[in-house]
Amino acid sequence: MLGSSSVSLPELAAWATGGEVTDAARAILANVRLPRVLSALLAGAALAASGAIIQAALDNPLASPNVIGVNSGAGLFVLLAAALVPGALWLAPLAAFAGALVTALIIFGLSLGGGLSRLTVVLAGIAITTVFGAGMNTILIVDPDAYIGSANFLVGGLSGVLMADLGWPALYIAAGLVAAAVGAARLNILALGDETAHGLGLNVRAARMALLAVAAVLAGAAVSFAGLLGFVGLVVPHAVRFFVGHDNRWVLPVSAVVGAAFVVGCDLLARVMFAPYELPVGILMAFIGGPFFIYLILKNKGGGLD
Repeated sequence: MLGSSSVSLPELAAWATGGEVTDAARAILANVRLPRVLSALLAGAALAASGAIIQAALDNPLASPNVIGVNSGAGLFVLLAAALVPGALWLAPLAAFAGALVTALIIFGLSLGGGLSRLTVVLAGIAITTVFGAGMNTILIVDPDAYIGSANFLVGGLSGVLMADLGWPALYIAAGLVAAAVGAARLNILALGDETAHGLGLNVRAARMALLAVAAVLAGAAVSFAGLLGFVGLVVPHAVRFFVGHDNRWVLPVSAVVGAAFVVGCDLLARVMFAPYELPVGILMAFIGGPFFIYLILKNKGGGLD
């Protein structure tokens, strides 16, 4: 109901039940508010679950889709697809998944080799994010019309999302959440340590790669329509673990629910705080997530990031 143009509760009830409602209210609810709320629910659930998987699979409390570059990889491939194959809505989620998966595999390779510390892996992810960000800006400079609403896309925003944009990503997110629930027990085994997990019969490398692929599906699908939303996958899993513990059979589904509510709430604030002007929700999340990231670094200093 809330936004630069408010809709009353009776109008909302009438629209939802097929009653009489003004054309203006119907247009706002059907074409603006409904796709926006649905996109916030989908993006929040996907990014929070993706962050929970990445943190558990890499055993790194600082990892999340935006911090290690997964979001930026997805964003770069989305813009490449938009520039090379204009108008192909179905291609954006596939391109986003490919970019997210490539980045996840790079980070996975770095985490395996060289005895790199957790903080070094995160710094490598930040460097990858910078390079991919430069690639996205290059595409938009060379082809400014490649992606309509590119400013919102680069910071993360939901104001221009249409129902047509959500069909394929919703399928990928639903499949990814089911796969995450199935893989939660394997994440718990990985948490016991590689040697113990191997002793229990788990193929550690294959399991970790498969789980990171699921995280890439979730993050890529969210980026394909919501842009580079940051810090959902960092903040929400930590908050959830504080209340439900570290059993991923609980952490993953609760993170999805809390992430969905978190993004809806942040988007609501972003559109009413300075009404009639709107703040892209990604900016508000950066104000929340940036200090939280610094807090995690300080909390885990003194060996916690080795």
